[in-house]
Amino acid sequence: ALGGTACVVTGQPFDTAKVKMQTFPEMYKGIVDCFMKTYKQVGFRGFYKGTTPALVANIAENSVLFMCYGFCQQIVRRIVGVDRKTKLSDLQNAAAGSFASAFATLVLCPTELVKCRLQAMHEMQLSGKIIQGHNTVWSVVKGVLQKDGPLGFYRGLSSTLLREVPGYFFFFGGYELSRTFFASGRSKDELGPIPLLLSGGFGGSCLWIAVYPVDCVKSRIQVLSMAGKQTGFMGTFVTVVRTEGVLALYSGLKPTMIRAFLANGALFLAYEYSRKLMMKQVDSY
Repeated sequence: ALGGTACVVTGQPFDTAKVKMQTFPEMYKGIVDCFMKTYKQVGFRGFYKGTTPALVANIAENSVLFMCYGFCQQIVRRIVGVDRKTKLSDLQNAAAGSFASAFATLVLCPTELVKCRLQAMHEMQLSGKIIQGHNTVWSVVKGVLQKDGPLGFYRGLSSTLLREVPGYFFFFGGYELSRTFFASGRSKDELGPIPLLLSGGFGGSCLWIAVYPVDCVKSRIQVLSMAGKQTGFMGTFVTVVRTEGVLALYSGLKPTMIRAFLANGALFLAYEYSRKLMMKQVDSY
């Protein structure tokens, strides 16, 4: 939960730019243009649209993710036939993280749908796709329930799964590989804040480079479904490639990579230090 909070506080403006550029690439020439137009049209608060659901999403996702990560590490130990206290290899940790992400997807998808819709609401109105937008979390939630019922919150679930499962293999793999590099023979638990920040940033960068086109399709499905039923992952993917070209799937990559390094560095730093603090409390009892 602390890691998820650190992640949102650090990276929310870049995440907002990412969603806007993914869903309406024709409106923005680049990250600077997106920031300038957002500030002129909506003001500074425009960068923090969707912060509440983003906080809920990240806290829920990372709480479930890291809890399941521990369980999945034990499952991997059983599969490979080693003792429960044996240190796993970087590849085995990556596999455990990939398994854990499937559980995190179930809590992430509904909150991320609300977040993405709030972030791109202004563009939906500007483009004429909707007449009147919802400007609060509750109004978006109420709109989804009235139009699609509870299952409406799971629009883009298959895309989210397609992003999370392979993405978190690279996320945890990159993080653990980087920690191994910085530890250079020492225990990973002895690493200071700078190596942890860099390792978290590297892990986050690996995730987004690997799965960015999938995330772009997911954002479009979740945002544009406000204006009508979308065709699903493959249908949306083919439509984007056919009408806008392959590069459209990489709209918003630059703010995403900046956010990935900063936000995931903060995520893992908060996670590792809060974990150590809690383990000390447990040990003292």
